[in-house]
Amino acid sequence: MSERIAWPGLARGLVAILRGITPDSAVDVAGALAEAGFEAIEVPLNSPDPFDTIERIAAALGQRCLVGAGTVLEADDVARLAAAGGRLCVSPNVDPAVIAAARAAGMVTLPGVFSPSEALTAARAGASALKFFPASVLGPSGIAAVAAVLPAGLPLAAVGGVSERDFAGYATRGVSLFGLGSSLYRPGATADETATRAAAAVAAYDAVFGAEAARPETG
Repeated sequence: MSERIAWPGLARGLVAILRGITPDSAVDVAGALAEAGFEAIEVPLNSPDPFDTIERIAAALGQRCLVGAGTVLEADDVARLAAAGGRLCVSPNVDPAVIAAARAAGMVTLPGVFSPSEALTAARAGASALKFFPASVLGPSGIAAVAAVLPAGLPLAAVGGVSERDFAGYATRGVSLFGLGSSLYRPGATADETATRAAAAVAAYDAVFGAEAARPETG
């Protein structure tokens, strides 16, 4: 099993997915998220000018937030992500070459898994955490069933069809990380609109996990 770069000890296991955001609005929206309590921000690569957006967010907030890309499908994109200042590599699938490239660049990795085979492959490749996607299809019980065969201490994320209303159900099954997309940000949303949604998500997370339990396992 490859040595992994541990998921960092963020105050909350919340990843903001800014799909469709544009470079011009990126810093304002990301700043609102950071002020609300988010410490991880993902810009999917199928957004407009994603590397420009990531570079701007990383320059403004890279010291206080884990900034990176989602929908990373090719190892070549990892080099561009690193050049833009990204430190988080998120994918919808498991590609050991992408994970290896990101690990070599010192990035935190969050590949998407659905089945036990995919989850174990990602774990062996050295993933920092596993992104169960689409989580709404598996549900908390499905994730728990797969998690039973995984290495202890590997953080689990629920992404896809998940909002703050779902935190409690997943938390009882060992999930401590959540990727929030359309429930948090939609293309064209203002910083103020995003701040309101972010505050609701942070309050819901703290209500379920509490201040100390909000730190996912990083071993």
